[in-house]
Amino acid sequence: MLERCRTSAMKNSFFFYDLETTGFDPRSARIMQFAGQRTDMDLQPIGEPVNLFIKLTPDVLPSPDAILVTGITPQQTLSEGVTEAEFLKTFYSEVVQQGTIFAGFNSVRFDDEFMRFLNYRNFYDAYEWHWQNGCSRWDLLDTVRMTRALRPDGIEWPFASDGKPANRLELLSSVNKLEHSHAHDALSDVTATIAVAGLIKTAHPDLFEYLVKMRDKKEVAKLVGKGEPFVYTSGRYPSSSLHTTVAVELAKHPQDGASLVYDLRHDPAPFLSMSVDELVEAWKFTRDPDALRLPVKTIKFNRCPAVAPLGVIKDTEAQGRIALSLDTVTKNRKLLKASQSEFAAKVLKTIEQLDTAREQASLVDNQLTVDERLYEGFVGPRDKQLMSVARAAEPEELSDLIGDFKDERLKSLLPLYKARNYPSKLAPEEQAAWDNFCRIRLFEGGDESRLAKYFARLGELASGKLSGEQEYLLEELQLYGQSIMPADAAG
Repeated sequence: MLERCRTSAMKNSFFFYDLETTGFDPRSARIMQFAGQRTDMDLQPIGEPVNLFIKLTPDVLPSPDAILVTGITPQQTLSEGVTEAEFLKTFYSEVVQQGTIFAGFNSVRFDDEFMRFLNYRNFYDAYEWHWQNGCSRWDLLDTVRMTRALRPDGIEWPFASDGKPANRLELLSSVNKLEHSHAHDALSDVTATIAVAGLIKTAHPDLFEYLVKMRDKKEVAKLVGKGEPFVYTSGRYPSSSLHTTVAVELAKHPQDGASLVYDLRHDPAPFLSMSVDELVEAWKFTRDPDALRLPVKTIKFNRCPAVAPLGVIKDTEAQGRIALSLDTVTKNRKLLKASQSEFAAKVLKTIEQLDTAREQASLVDNQLTVDERLYEGFVGPRDKQLMSVARAAEPEELSDLIGDFKDERLKSLLPLYKARNYPSKLAPEEQAAWDNFCRIRLFEGGDESRLAKYFARLGELASGKLSGEQEYLLEELQLYGQSIMPADAAG
């Protein structure tokens, strides 16, 4: 039985949530399971958990590798799940409450992105759910990383098989003997996330409360904007230093709500004399361990970065754990400050040049589908009102609304919204258009089509050593792929 959270509005509460998805790309993959649990600020459960499957639609093929991890088949979503539109009605009526802090384990970079695209596809504002009515969001992963780097006492910390520090949820749960019997089941992951949060809150309540407070982008901007060195924990920094360094604001980013920060672990001298073209090459990602990489990073204030004042590493033990002494920070800060204005100007030109190159490449190589075009601009006020009209309309009324939208994305999304959520209400011509859309999605590209690659990957996986459960999952995926093939192709 599906259990839902029914609580009255409250000023402050966490809602820990997790998703299981068909793949890793939030633009094209889909949510198969959503689970969450509301707690008070002391992490005590409030109400019953939410645990819902969401029906997969026939224009989307799951990644077989993802299904082998989650164990959720498309057939299960069809038999036990609800449509995306039905799910969002539950989400807004029972989950989005005043003062809710949406939290998860790597949720800002992963789960929140899937939720944004889900809202966009279904005519909701993609962002309002995590900021209106006192709502906000927070991410436990960087909190875990910073705790390990700065205040590790009282918690067992796991290592990967290669001996490197690891912070995966299932490993943290295992070494700390927390309940996590079904890793990669969304509800089990939520329970484990709350338990890990409880470990940190119990062992280091001041750090926990501080990092919860720092979910506020204004607080982050205030600390970073002082122009003084600060401690910064991010997955972009190596595990050998526990993902933690000392950074300083180099310049305001051209994009609002962000800054460019310099990693003071690195001597700035080699970079200060570089030309813009040289800086462009140094900015680009490379796997070459000997390459000279520009130690500049964009910090976005609204993504809950784990930042703290420099004083938190005043003791030599903390400096030893992150392999960075305050003497090195002071020396590199002095060198950078002497040429900061000129260097910052070159870095800003570097970003401008890189952005121009990306835009040109996007025009040539990246033809996004309408489902993937969320970040091409905000929806205007008039169209936002019409979005609410579309959500409230009867399925038979949706086709009449297309011409009312000014945003071309919404005009293109509306027929897809109807077909995915109300397939039994399609008129014959709408059904034909939907069938053609799915046919193109599945077969476009011939041997390189989505369906061809899907069956090829199933064959590759089936040739390996499999457990009985894995064999079952691959058989189900084979049957599902065959079931969504158009009749004229299946024969």
